[in-house]
Amino acid sequence: MTAPTINGTRYPQPVDELLPAARTLADQLGEVPSRNRLMREFRIGAPKADELRARLVDEPPADPWQYAEAIGPDPLPAPVVPESVPLVQPAPVERPAEPSTEVTPAGHLGTSTPAEPGRRAVAWPVILLALPAFVAIWSGWVGLGGLTGFGVVHPLPGIADSVSLNTAITLPVGVETYGAYALYVWLSGRVPARAKRFAKWSAIGSLVVGALGQVAYHLLVAAGVESAPWWITTLVSCLPVAVLGMGAALAHLVREDVTK
Repeated sequence: MTAPTINGTRYPQPVDELLPAARTLADQLGEVPSRNRLMREFRIGAPKADELRARLVDEPPADPWQYAEAIGPDPLPAPVVPESVPLVQPAPVERPAEPSTEVTPAGHLGTSTPAEPGRRAVAWPVILLALPAFVAIWSGWVGLGGLTGFGVVHPLPGIADSVSLNTAITLPVGVETYGAYALYVWLSGRVPARAKRFAKWSAIGSLVVGALGQVAYHLLVAAGVESAPWWITTLVSCLPVAVLGMGAALAHLVREDVTK
């Protein structure tokens, strides 16, 4: 392929006019021709050959797979099934019936009523349940405190001698209040895992200790005992200290993630 001529005389042509012939050459070669090939075919200099080749490289081919090399043998042809062999069609898959969105009137057998938005359960009945339990628990702990050495003391001697305090009230206030608080922390679901685990077991332990205290008091009163045995006195006297320790530990565990 040579440069076009006019009246037998070659004349230099611009790159735009050489570009169609260069495309044809690239199609014949199956690749973009080199600069020397372009110079030899079109009788042009190196600068114009470089520009022409750059235009061919930047120009996307009409067929993107034209110059792609095969990466493997052609796939096997599809097997030919003789006409005498019937084709087995797969059985159709039945889709499950979609639930009906039609709202049926309530009150009839076999019909379902749409679920109403959830509402929080009221908490005021707990007050009615807690009042008699509070009276019984308070009196039981105060009575057991009297049998185990808890009694009236003057907390401000020399300052206010007339001020007196019955220390027996520390038992119901400490043990039962901590049990209720630990139960709340356990069931709230808004505390770290360690705090939840500690609250769970300490709440159960506090409720068990409270029940044992009530049982001990009623058994001692029924037996006519005016002073509890030493081992009951020892256990009961340790309760305020144990409640203080468990309450402080639970308060730290509840704020564990906040303080880090």
